[in-house]
Amino acid sequence: MQRRRVVITGMGTVNPCGNTVGETWESLLAGRSGIGLIDRFDTTDFTCKIAGQVKGFNPDLSIEKKEQKKMDVFIQYAMAATQEAMMDAGFHDVELSKAERERFGVYIGSGIGGLGTIWNEAKAYRGPRRTSPFFIPSLIINLAGGNVSIKYGLQGPNSAVATACATGTHAIGDAARLIMHGYADRMVAGGSDSVINELGVGGFSAMRALSTRNDDPLHASRPFDVDRDGFIMGEGSGIVVLEEMEMAKARGAKIYAEVAGYGMSGDAYHMTSPSEDGDGPRRVMTAAIKDAGIDPSQIGYVNAHGTSTPAGDRIECLALKQTFGDHAKRVKVSSSKSMTGHLLGAAGGLETIVAAMATYTGKIPPTINVVKQDPDCDLDVTPNAPGSFDGEYSLNNNFGFGGTNGCLVLRRL
Repeated sequence: MQRRRVVITGMGTVNPCGNTVGETWESLLAGRSGIGLIDRFDTTDFTCKIAGQVKGFNPDLSIEKKEQKKMDVFIQYAMAATQEAMMDAGFHDVELSKAERERFGVYIGSGIGGLGTIWNEAKAYRGPRRTSPFFIPSLIINLAGGNVSIKYGLQGPNSAVATACATGTHAIGDAARLIMHGYADRMVAGGSDSVINELGVGGFSAMRALSTRNDDPLHASRPFDVDRDGFIMGEGSGIVVLEEMEMAKARGAKIYAEVAGYGMSGDAYHMTSPSEDGDGPRRVMTAAIKDAGIDPSQIGYVNAHGTSTPAGDRIECLALKQTFGDHAKRVKVSSSKSMTGHLLGAAGGLETIVAAMATYTGKIPPTINVVKQDPDCDLDVTPNAPGSFDGEYSLNNNFGFGGTNGCLVLRRL
């Protein structure tokens, strides 16, 4: 069977820079940071007091009140982002036939799942007879996709992935392959996470992974800058609707981009750190480009993983140089995490949307807070002002703890 082509026809998001794709894209192009002081708990004893919190989120707009108590916040974010994506794709109020529903699946992951539910239930624990019956369904990772499938009656492949910060990219790539190889015609895919609570912030702080630039949160996330000191935790969801291209064209769907290539790799090096030689990121980009059937020189834009960690940014830039060779200095690169923070398992979902919007519009969000660019990151990182590109292909990178890497190549149609 010839591999079928897959396109993105709908997108939705909830994140620190906006609760819709439109709000988010406007904020990113304007270089507005969504990072601020944490206001959900007392941070007096915490070394990190800043995060990218979702603001003004109203679950009533996408979830019935009686259902909300059965869902951790990460599930609520996924439901809201999916509703926007389904509306955008033209499926929200459409009555699908049984045959269509059986070929329409869901693949939504999370890096951590319902940590807030675990934390709250543990604090309130008064014995087994008083444990909430919604405790388990509210926290397990696959219930984001499970609730989406129930709401929309989607009976195709239903799965989830948990690969830390590569989750959203892996979910979208895996879902695209299900369509490419004929196991589904349409998929809802992406990631969702919400762990800005005492346990989540405390855990990442104990690893010394987070920035402690508490007196200047708007400038704390600074990928590729010499003074970067760690990532900023974010939260939210990024969801796309994927569709077999000829079916999308036949119904007159808006097409943002084609998912042209997908790569995966493993560092096999360390639980949390990338290998110094950049081999894992290099191999995943090379795999995605090869899967797309193109030459590295055809990539015009890279939405970098760009977390603002000292080692991570330097090693990703090394891998970009290894992957693109002489073309590396001509590729436009940016990190939207400079504004959103790091959405963990949702990062790949949101950043695929950013790459798709860049591919669709030719506009590139800046990397903000680049005051003194690291000489080890001597690429065109689109510092402090939006850019543009007129190429056909863009690339999105996401790398996760455990050395798991994901990469997508998107094509402008």
